[in-house]
Amino acid sequence: MMSLTQKEKYLLEDQKSHEELCIKKYNNYAAQAQDPQLKQLFESHAKQEEQHLNTINQILSSQVPSTNQQQSNQSATYMQTQSSAKSGMVNQNDSDLCTDLLSTEKYVSGTYDTAIFEFRDSNIRQALNHIQKEEQQHGESIFNYMQSKGMYNPQ
Repeated sequence: MMSLTQKEKYLLEDQKSHEELCIKKYNNYAAQAQDPQLKQLFESHAKQEEQHLNTINQILSSQVPSTNQQQSNQSATYMQTQSSAKSGMVNQNDSDLCTDLLSTEKYVSGTYDTAIFEFRDSNIRQALNHIQKEEQQHGESIFNYMQSKGMYNPQ
């Protein structure tokens, strides 16, 4: 049984609320997405965000999570995104949903970066780092989807 400092608890509570928001957004946006591929991408990310929330709740209840957590199926999602044909028409609603979630993932990844540095327990650091890596993968898959559909053109 481990004990968390007050600062660690506050940071985890913040991450918990971020994960809850991500779950809500991904589920709501999956219901709104016009493209079936995008709907599937959002549903897949929502499931991973639920795993993240479970990990945060484990840590908050003084359990050290296993660091070899379930591996993500990001590579399969990435391949689907890469192989999708460019569509002639960009759906503005889908584009707006993607833009919002990409911004959300950038923000959430940054908050994990800050939190990781504040934890004394290396196993918790590893667990949070694992979550952060998945958040970055979510951002990458959204970026790749947007780029494949002509919604995002970095200069």
